[in-house]
Amino acid sequence: MKQRPEPLPKYDAVVAIDALAHVLSKLDAAEEVRAFLDDLCTPAELEAMGDRWQVVPQLLKGAPYREIHERTKVSVTTIGRVARCLERGAGGYRIAAKKLGLSSDVE
Repeated sequence: MKQRPEPLPKYDAVVAIDALAHVLSKLDAAEEVRAFLDDLCTPAELEAMGDRWQVVPQLLKGAPYREIHERTKVSVTTIGRVARCLERGAGGYRIAAKKLGLSSDVE
C-alpha cells in the first residue's frame, strides 16, 4: 500500500470559513453567487439559508414570531434562532439588511 510521505494537515475550520468568505466577496453578481451556492450546498442547506434570510426583514420590522411563521411557514424555532443572531450574533444579518435598505441601523 502506498504511504503518504507526510501526514495530512489538520483541518482548520476558521481558515476554511475565511477562505469561503473571501471567495464570496470576489463574486460580482447575484447569478455568480447563486451558481456557487448551488454547487457548494445541498438543496436542503440552500432552503434552510433561504428560510433564515426570509425572516430577517420581518424581525427587523418587529413582526411577532407567530405572524412570521404564518406568512413564511418557517418554524418558530428557526425564527427564534435568527432573532438571537440579530441580537447577539456577529452582525452579519444587520450589515446585509442595511446594504439592501432593509434596516437603517447596524449594531
